[in-house]
Amino acid sequence: MHGNRAQFYALYLTRFATGFGFVTLVTLLGKYIDVLDPGSGLVVGLFVSGLTAAQAVAVVPMAWSGDRYDKRTVLLASLALSVVAYGAFPFVDSSAGFVGVRALQGVALTGTGLVTLALVGELSTLETRANHIGKANAARFAAAIVGAPAAGVLYQLYGFDAVFGVIVVLLVPALLGVLAFVEPDDTRIEGFPFADLAVNRRLLTLSSFRAQYAVAVTMVRKWVPIFAGVTAARGGLHYAAFAVSVVLVAEKFTNMLLQPHTGRLSDRFGRALFVFVGGTGYGLVALTIPFAPAIGEALNAPTAVPTTGPLVAALPVVDLAALLGDLSPAFVPLVVLNGLLGVADSFREPASMALFADEGTDDGGVASSFGIRELVWRPGSILAPLLGGVLMGSAGMEWVFYVGGLASLSGVLTFLGVLSYSHGASALTRW
Repeated sequence: MHGNRAQFYALYLTRFATGFGFVTLVTLLGKYIDVLDPGSGLVVGLFVSGLTAAQAVAVVPMAWSGDRYDKRTVLLASLALSVVAYGAFPFVDSSAGFVGVRALQGVALTGTGLVTLALVGELSTLETRANHIGKANAARFAAAIVGAPAAGVLYQLYGFDAVFGVIVVLLVPALLGVLAFVEPDDTRIEGFPFADLAVNRRLLTLSSFRAQYAVAVTMVRKWVPIFAGVTAARGGLHYAAFAVSVVLVAEKFTNMLLQPHTGRLSDRFGRALFVFVGGTGYGLVALTIPFAPAIGEALNAPTAVPTTGPLVAALPVVDLAALLGDLSPAFVPLVVLNGLLGVADSFREPASMALFADEGTDDGGVASSFGIRELVWRPGSILAPLLGGVLMGSAGMEWVFYVGGLASLSGVLTFLGVLSYSHGASALTRW
């Protein structure tokens, strides 16, 4: 396979379309909880774990298929399954139905995510890999920046059906772009590459961090929109859907801006240090999120959109105050803190992904390497929402963020210890 811009752009478009669909469900999750009324914190956790459990089941067959057969064909099949999944959401009218369709969405996301990243990694050189992965992730975050506010506005104006119609319309050009521009993959890996990669020392070292970080990111990333959107009786701030989308966009925007640059830096200066710095920052910011209301009160943060001034005059004729709804002093601090989560994760993600791609490319089986990356993530991502739902219903919403932040810091310390013991004290700056 020969890298060229058309192939990369088709893969970036795929990341955009699938990212748009994913963030839509994240944005509207609080509304689904209110509408479907799951009745218990455990079922709230299943609303998230239905997707992650299906992803865990799909990882091995999808990754194996990507190495054994044509990655392009596997990607096309996954995109077609995505169209089916999002087309089914308008027909959901129960908690059980929602969990089931989320599972179908999870299988499709696993296929598109694994194979897209495998193709990007395979098309790249060692010196450009993290940069290209950062660009692919930036496309996904751009989708979130557009998708989260669009989902909020469309839901408030037209309901759930219009939102999922837009997702399907975006997925079709992505499918056609892969069909037209991505070359068939002639790489064929016999046997079961997972066996060798599972004992790769570098991947084991990175997994010591990733397994714990999965708990942190799943709890924090999933519960920020829940915290912002659910009713005060459930421990949330009860913001309108558009306000929730603004909170989500902050994290995606900073991540989108920085990932290509942090990826390029990790290509030049090594990757382990970026993983360490990103994980540490994420944990510290997560611990601060429950204090957003107190921070807002202390800073006398604004609770209304300005109605005069040059910026307001330059904006289209949109009633932002009506879209945002009633705000509290916690809104601005929550937006800023979520933006800082994006800054922290922009250091970690392209460097981590490039490490997995490096090892997969060297040992044979880049899709399987990303599959191991997903498998390490899955236990934490499945159990964390269930734990978060229980914490939300018993100890209180703030404990979701406390436990998530501590999991990130614990993962960083474990990573540092294993890295130093297994690879030497200077490994943090040599990898």
